[in-house]
Parts: sequence; C-alpha cells; structure tokens
Amino acid sequence: MYNVKQISADGFWVGAADRRIALFENAFPVPRGMSYNAYLILDEKNVLVDTVDAAVTGVFFENIAHLLGDRSLDYVIIQHAEPDHTAALQELILRYPQLTVVGNERTFKILNQFFSCPIKSFVVQEGDSLKTGSHTFLFNFAPMVHWPEVMMSYDSKDRILYSADAFGTFGALNGSIFADEVQFESDWLPEARRYYANIVGKYGRQVQSILQKIVPLNIEQICPLHGPLWRKNSAWFIEKYQKWATYRSEELSVMIAYASIYGNTKNAAEILAHLLDEGGIKNVALYDVSVTHPSYIVAEAFRCSHIVFASPTYNAGIFCTMETVLLDLKAHNLQNRTVAFIENGSWSPQSGSTMRSILNTMQDINILDTVVTLKSSVKEEQLSALKTLSADIIHTIHAATPIINHAAKIEVNALFKLTYGIFVLTVKDQYKDNGCIVNTVIQVTDNPKRISVTVNKANYTHDSILKTKVFNVSILTTDVPFSLIQHFGFQSGKTVDKCADKLFKRSDNGLYYIDDYANAFISGSVIQAHDYGTHTEFIADVTQAVVLSHTPSATYQYYFDHIKPKPQLKSEKKKVYVCKTCGYIYEGDPLPSDFICPLCKHGADDFELLEQ
Repeated sequence: MYNVKQISADGFWVGAADRRIALFENAFPVPRGMSYNAYLILDEKNVLVDTVDAAVTGVFFENIAHLLGDRSLDYVIIQHAEPDHTAALQELILRYPQLTVVGNERTFKILNQFFSCPIKSFVVQEGDSLKTGSHTFLFNFAPMVHWPEVMMSYDSKDRILYSADAFGTFGALNGSIFADEVQFESDWLPEARRYYANIVGKYGRQVQSILQKIVPLNIEQICPLHGPLWRKNSAWFIEKYQKWATYRSEELSVMIAYASIYGNTKNAAEILAHLLDEGGIKNVALYDVSVTHPSYIVAEAFRCSHIVFASPTYNAGIFCTMETVLLDLKAHNLQNRTVAFIENGSWSPQSGSTMRSILNTMQDINILDTVVTLKSSVKEEQLSALKTLSADIIHTIHAATPIINHAAKIEVNALFKLTYGIFVLTVKDQYKDNGCIVNTVIQVTDNPKRISVTVNKANYTHDSILKTKVFNVSILTTDVPFSLIQHFGFQSGKTVDKCADKLFKRSDNGLYYIDDYANAFISGSVIQAHDYGTHTEFIADVTQAVVLSHTPSATYQYYFDHIKPKPQLKSEKKKVYVCKTCGYIYEGDPLPSDFICPLCKHGADDFELLEQ
C-alpha cells in the first residue's frame, strides 16, 4: 500500500523506512532503523530525486505508481550513486523505459559499475540547471560528501534543497517526516551527529566547500536522503554542519572513554567523572569502549571539547578495543581537541605512551601534561593525581580556550538572535573587565557584517570602548534571572568591579562573554563612533559570532512583562514614578524634568506615573 507525504504544492516524499535493519552499511548499529528518502515532483516533465534501498523498493514503487497514474516519469536525478539510493534504478528504467537519468560524469561511471542495463543519460556540470516546467533544478557538486560523485539539487521555485546524504540522520521516520529545531534537538540530534561524524566526518574541508555554495541560496526546506526533513529555521542545522566541518566542539565538556579488564581502570574513570561534575562541568560522557560501538564514541568526540582516554596496558600496548577507537578517531580526521590519558599496568604501564603516539599523528591535538598512572588499582597517590588532572581540565574549560578553526569565526545564525532586546555589553581596558546592560544592538550590514551599539556616556563601559575599540555583546535569553540584569545594569563599573568573583568565558578578542543565560555572543571591532549628546553610537565590524543555545532571545517587551519585578507601592497616598527600564521608584511630585535614574542612568522621560 502506498505511503506518500506532500512536501510542497506539487512535490511529494515517496520514500520508505526499514525497521528491521541492524547495521547500516553493515557497520553502524541503527536500533531505530533507517529511512530512505526519495522525492517526486509533478510538473510538465515529472522528475524523481533519487531512489531507495533494495529493502524498501516495494513501497517505493507503489508510491510512485499512485502519484503518477497514467502519466510518464521523465527524469530521475541521481544525486548519489551508492546502492542504498540507487538499488531501484534498474527496475525503474524497465518500468519507465522513456526515463532519462540525470547525473554527472562520475555518477554514470559508478552506476555502470553496479548496473548492466542501458541508461539514457543526461550529463550535467557544476552550476548547470534542469527546467521541468515551472520548476528549475540547479546542481551543486559536493564531492566526498561522502562519495566523489555526490551533488545537491536546488529547486528555485519551491526553494527546496535536495541535499543528498548531507543533513542526514540515522533512524526510521515515525509518522511525520518533518522536524523543527526543538524536536530535532531532543529526538534526533545525537543520531544526526553520529551520522555526520561517521559517514562524512573525515571530509570537513569538502563539507565547508559545499556549505559556501548553499548558504547564499534562499532555502526554505532541506530534504536529505535519510532522516527528517527541515522546513523551519534550516539555518540552525546548517550552523551545526559548519561547526562539525571545522572540527569545533559543540560543547565545552568532557568525554571519558575507558577500557577495563578487572574494573580498576573503570574505577579511575568514574572517579574523574565525579570530580569533573563536582567542578561544575556539564554533560560529562563516560563510555566503556568494550561494550559501546565506536560510532557512538566518534560522535561524542565531535561534541566534546575535551577527551580522556583510560586504558590498561595489554600485550605491551593498548587494550585492543581502545586501539580500535583511537584509530577510528584518526580515520575520521578528528582535530582541535584537548586530550588527557589514564594508563594502567600491573608491572610495566605502557598504554599512555602508546596512546600518545597515535594522537601525535592527528592534527591540532592539545595533550595535557598530567598523566595518571595506575599500577593495578587506585591508591591515595593516584587519587591525588586524578584530582590534579580534573583541576587541569576544569582550568582549560573555564579559560574558554578550545582550539578552533579561525577561518570560520562568524556563525551567521548568531546574528539572527538579535532583537530589540536585552544585552550584556562587555569590555576590558588596562584596569579591569566590565560590562553593562544595553537594549539597542542592531545589525547594520550583511557584507561586511557590521553591528551598531548605542551606549550611555555615563557608563564606565562607554569610555572603555572609546579607548580599546573592541567589545562583546551577549544576547540574553528568556530564562535570564533579574539578578543578572541587576548586577550589570543597576550599578556602575566606576565604583564596582562587576567581574570580580564571576566565572565567565573569554572570546577570541580576550573579552568576557555571558554563557549561562545567553543564546549567542558577538564580538565587535569599532570603526566609527557617532556622538548623540547623552549617548554614543558605535559602528563595529563583527569579528566573531557564536551560537551558545537555542533558548529564545528576551525582547524588551518580554523583559517588562516577565522578568522585571512589579513595583511594590507603599500604603501612603503619594505620587510614585517608576523607571520603565530598571524599576527604580521615585516618590514625590513633581518628578524633576532633569532627574536621572541613579541605577540605570535613564532620564525623566523613561519614568511613568503610578497612581495608588
């Protein structure tokens, strides 16, 4: 029985799911099964985008027959020649003999290696297009994402990117074929990360190349060959790919991968995990490499900034399953990580040096000097060493110095977080770090990326920007507590050190940014300053922009409605004026026209009368 889903006015998903498959590509566990997506667009010339795996061809052909009826199938675009997307091609040609197969030279070379039936071919080059009536498909080649013939098709009418294996996910679709970022992050992200890291993770440079081609496109929907489709805020997923492709970690966190024969190395790994947790490190991941498939560990290595490998010495080397994991990480080109070792050996611990020799062959791996050495089990001496290692890891995380690819500092999605909202503006001069609350941060231009920030001249932050010409803007979220706004907004940096005893992180420009209650930060380098009397508007080039979370930005109205406490009026009948910005109460009548709020420095125009 057919099972089709509509994706546009005349476009349809005609794929199927295989829930019996145990190993994808006979290598990767898929406990949730696998989806194989294909798409049929009905036009003057009907076009199919890819086919499916042999396991689900029955439903696939029923779907196509249902939609076409007596009409012909004119084109099939083969974006990826791997058999899980072309297994149905030979029978498709037999059923629709007039069918023209669209692909590039490499596509047909590989197809001829798999199939023997004659193919009516239409060879395209990079940037070519195919018009089928009201639809025009533009072809962008994506070699090694993850085979050399891969290409993507962009339908300019429906603004749909058919992305081949890119943006794919392990797992069978359940009911809906669509996912937004909230559902995706909770239900699909771990499997999307595992799919990326293991299937295309080795080819970060090639992924960066195709991202440069597709980011300028007006994409309203992404349709991959595996997993759910995106039709809302696809930039969120593109940003994930930008991060993975440049081998930047998603989180400042730690993965501990251990091998253990009698439980002693496991014990050391668990002690370290507890120490890190007590030190405030979130989302620590702990894996036994003997029972966890390497694909999960590879995926977590793409998520975490720090990795600890703990292994006993085995045959004068590394325990076999740990060696498999390390070689797998090397094969997938993992880089830009901070790494530490725990070694164990009852008479001659050698695993640490052997693990180091493998990691030394990988790019941009920062190996911590502290190595914990066990001789059979954890004693007081090793407990002390584990505490030292934990402290070293926590220090590097708190210093916010992950190794990143500086060619990709600006995440476009970070600027999308800007609203007429509430921001923490941070600076650093020769004397100290400081910050204040502002509500006017605006993107001025896209190319080059520039923002404007307007700052009250009474603020210490204002003078620091004039001197240093650099600043950070942290975009606050709807879960920000009023206490943080009080801290930065209701006291002056001229009399208070706002960053003393506060544990913040530093961006590439050396300035603090807020991470707990911000969804992005933007670094600016001032190029112009405009004097507007009480305020100065700074125009700045964006030098770094990073997404921190997907919690919604706190708009100015949201601050008034939900964050700022309501004023508590005293019982006596007096006229009371309240500052609309910070909530400061002035009692008396009239409010002086030149009154300046002692907390936020706003003038009388920003006060409103409250009658009891």
